[in-house]
Amino acid sequence: MSAEATNPEAHPEARPELRRRGRSRIDLRRLGRAALLGPTSRDRLPDAIGHVAEAHRAHHPDADMSILRRAYLLAESSHRGQMRKSGEPYITHPLAVTLILAELGAETTTLTASLLHDTVEDTDVTLDQVRAEFGDEVCFIVDGVTKVEKIDYGAAAEPETFRKMLVATGNDVRVMSIKLADRLHNMRTLGVMRPEKQARIAKVTRDVLIPLAERLGVQALKTELEDLVFAILHPEEYESTRALIAAHAGERDPLPGIADSVRTVLREAGISAEVQVRPRHFVSVHRIARQRGELRGSDFGRILVLVGENADCYGVLGELHTCFTPVVSEFKDFIATPKFNLYQSLHTAVATPEGYVAEVIVRTRQMHRVAEAGVVALGNPYATATPDATTDPDEERVDPTRPGWLSRLLDWQQSAPDPDTFWTVLRAELAQDREITVFRADGGTLGLPAGASCIDAAYAQHGEAAHGCIGARVNGRLTSLSSALSDGDTVQLLLAQDASSGPAAEWLDHARTPAARIAISSWLEAHPDRAMATTTAARAPLSVVGARGGGANAVADLPDATVRLAGCCTPVPPDAVAGFLVRGGAVTVHRIHCAAVAQMRAVGRTSVAVHWRATADCRVTLLAESFGRPHLLADLTEAIAHEGVEVVSATVEPPVEGRVRHTYTLQLPDAAGLPALMRAMRDVPGVYDVGRA
Repeated sequence: MSAEATNPEAHPEARPELRRRGRSRIDLRRLGRAALLGPTSRDRLPDAIGHVAEAHRAHHPDADMSILRRAYLLAESSHRGQMRKSGEPYITHPLAVTLILAELGAETTTLTASLLHDTVEDTDVTLDQVRAEFGDEVCFIVDGVTKVEKIDYGAAAEPETFRKMLVATGNDVRVMSIKLADRLHNMRTLGVMRPEKQARIAKVTRDVLIPLAERLGVQALKTELEDLVFAILHPEEYESTRALIAAHAGERDPLPGIADSVRTVLREAGISAEVQVRPRHFVSVHRIARQRGELRGSDFGRILVLVGENADCYGVLGELHTCFTPVVSEFKDFIATPKFNLYQSLHTAVATPEGYVAEVIVRTRQMHRVAEAGVVALGNPYATATPDATTDPDEERVDPTRPGWLSRLLDWQQSAPDPDTFWTVLRAELAQDREITVFRADGGTLGLPAGASCIDAAYAQHGEAAHGCIGARVNGRLTSLSSALSDGDTVQLLLAQDASSGPAAEWLDHARTPAARIAISSWLEAHPDRAMATTTAARAPLSVVGARGGGANAVADLPDATVRLAGCCTPVPPDAVAGFLVRGGAVTVHRIHCAAVAQMRAVGRTSVAVHWRATADCRVTLLAESFGRPHLLADLTEAIAHEGVEVVSATVEPPVEGRVRHTYTLQLPDAAGLPALMRAMRDVPGVYDVGRA
């Protein structure tokens, strides 16, 4: 940690958004002097943690500060004599990290662990000492952070470092909270590092830590990390954005006036609300400038409306849309459908009579705390755990608030075959910024990234057993495994009975989740011959034609006319039918409800009366959908023959994703036997659907 720190004054231009927000900044030099003075009397807090105590009391007025005092004294004494590269006493680093978390509203246990997060790694303090002095909960978190920090941040070690971080976060999300605050402070103080090392650290922060902050909902850390990374990796664009913001500062800002108008509207409506103007941070301004080109004064910030209850949010929305001109395309309801990172708000935009368009965010105060601090604002997610849940540092605890994306990452990281694959897939997974929920046929749910397919659902539900998945029903309708799923879909997955079934190489083109991609790739590597077979060109359909054909048993009231039964609806006695005269003087016969009947009438085809012959025999075309397996064609033709039906022709298409489609043209001695024939075909093992063509 200390290797990534330096004097904050050496890189002041990377922190302007904090000055604009008015957030307090810890004075490392003053803290350093306070730390060097040593401990204070037992009846008062050390001056060095006065900032932390003040920020903590703002969120938790009844918090016991004595534990923070004891944690600080242990951290200060154990780090005494250690210095950061910038020259400050090392204790200033855990103090700064703890202040960041205190400002976000972290509970006392997290702050205590934050003060001690480097002691076990960098000093003679042991985990047993931490447990004896501060309890199992603090020890568990410190141990999780220590396991992450034991590995250097070299290029080769980076994937394994983040694998450990992921596991530690799964055991306790507060580990990641401390890690993010730790990285934020190190990024704030990165100025004296060599440019190439600054760039390497900034890239890792951009690719992994910023997406993790987004997923955990810690927007306050995410936005500042984005600006710091922006300043290092894109200095020219950063400078142009800074100049753009500076030029706007000298112009008239319309947002305060719009905010006053909003306050007036809500006051007259009897809605108690707090209205603020929230300046955009640097990266946000840069994105808006790229989208809209030339910026207007109202583009440099947004209006935030805070209310007490959920219902008030919609009341505010109604007043805004009544008294201003709403921009309909900008409305989003994240209260009814929260984001996967717990974020809830109403987003809208309104146009003023002066021609300005102002974006407005409406949320409750509790939503605001969660929007800013994410999981940090939720306190201790393990408060209801059993007393023994933290006694074993290596035991994974069940987190009732663990989001689905974190569970997925924890599952697939165990099967990632090598560090490079893990690193590549981790960054791809974190790049997904939206999640959907689909319902399983048994009533359970699956959390999947947006754009996930039935293949992803199969591996999420069945693990490696999904190798034998050959189809799915989505919302009751049969569909291919490559079909993309939407939020709220119900998916029923069809598994082959053949245990040797495996995935096709084409599945990788449609798999979005790391678990699915890794499982498919591993199977294909283990079965190279089978993988090669799945990629060969499709063969021509296998066709079997019977020895004799049969004439149509429909008669048209037109002398010498040739009668043809339509292949689109395959009418059989006693179906109600309609006949139409077509080219060549032939009469084509359709079932009365066939879609082609309306088309024939629309184009003016001559209608011809048709009736069935007295004979009961008929010809019909049936489609059979089945799972691929050996001897299936033989079993189906045997079932057909057992019903006394003659096969006129049969076509078997090549397997697609493990499914086979059969088309049979059959001559029945009696049309009344058709239902029994279709039941007999469905009873053949592997056949899951039989229908008329």
